[in-house]
Amino acid sequence: MEIGGEMGNEVMPEPAIIAENVTKRFGSVLAVNDLSFSAPAAMCFGLLGPNGAGKTTMMKMIYGKSRRDGSPPGKISVFGWDPAVDELAIKYVSGVVPQENSLDEELNVEQNLRIFARFYGLPRAETQKRIAELLAFMELSEKRTARIKELSGGMKRRLIIARALLNNPRLLILDEPTTGLDPQVRHLIWDKLRSLKKKGMSILLTTHYMEEAFQICDRILIMDKGRRIVEGHPHELLRKHIEGYVLEIISREVFQGIASGIRSENIRIDESADTVRLYANDPDVLRAVAHTLEPGDFYLRQANLEDLFLKATGRALNAAQ
Repeated sequence: MEIGGEMGNEVMPEPAIIAENVTKRFGSVLAVNDLSFSAPAAMCFGLLGPNGAGKTTMMKMIYGKSRRDGSPPGKISVFGWDPAVDELAIKYVSGVVPQENSLDEELNVEQNLRIFARFYGLPRAETQKRIAELLAFMELSEKRTARIKELSGGMKRRLIIARALLNNPRLLILDEPTTGLDPQVRHLIWDKLRSLKKKGMSILLTTHYMEEAFQICDRILIMDKGRRIVEGHPHELLRKHIEGYVLEIISREVFQGIASGIRSENIRIDESADTVRLYANDPDVLRAVAHTLEPGDFYLRQANLEDLFLKATGRALNAAQ
């Protein structure tokens, strides 16, 4: 379902990342399919999509861990560098937060950071100063000598973000950084990412949390089966591609009891396995329907990015999920 991009008259900064007609295959699977986008510098650009959409594959091609296909291959530029040729240069100006907690369990917090700093050739004095700053920034100073085994899941994720920031990168790449974390830790990480963005850092993010994307992304690209579906500022995408209000009805049986009285010309009906959602731009239209229902059988709310995501990608699970 191609529903377009949103460029309008907005003035965009110079791009940190440019991707043009990028393709990647794994055997018979087309993981990334002729994908193009531009991620502005000093902003957060989000790649969203179901499992198997090609988000992580695209990220790996950006920082040189995977090579793009095609003859000729599409184009990827990171601050003017091609990851197929300038992989090392891109790594020196990037920090990567992978999905996995790839920490050395036998070392403590500070030792994990010190070892990683050697990869960037940071002098000892600068390393110690940088580690102290980052542990304070990620609120981990009291855990400086704690072993990794002693840390909670949220502490480990914050430590991995601190590790990715050791070289003071121009580009921070985060692959589902808050999956599985409790709301308090998630909001703390959002605050830290906003702070980095204000300082001019470019951020590339993948996430399954639509609220996360809405909170911190300046632009998002929703992709499915390797292809671009929709791109733009979250607020603009909601305004242009989804109705403003949603009435959720808790079961199909409840909906069937009132379906005959609904005027469908003003309402879009979306039925899933259990829940029925009625979408409309006029909340009064939905309130009129809600008045025919019993309390507890419905929930009236504003549409959100998750509604747009499901409209764009569908409710059926991909084979990869």
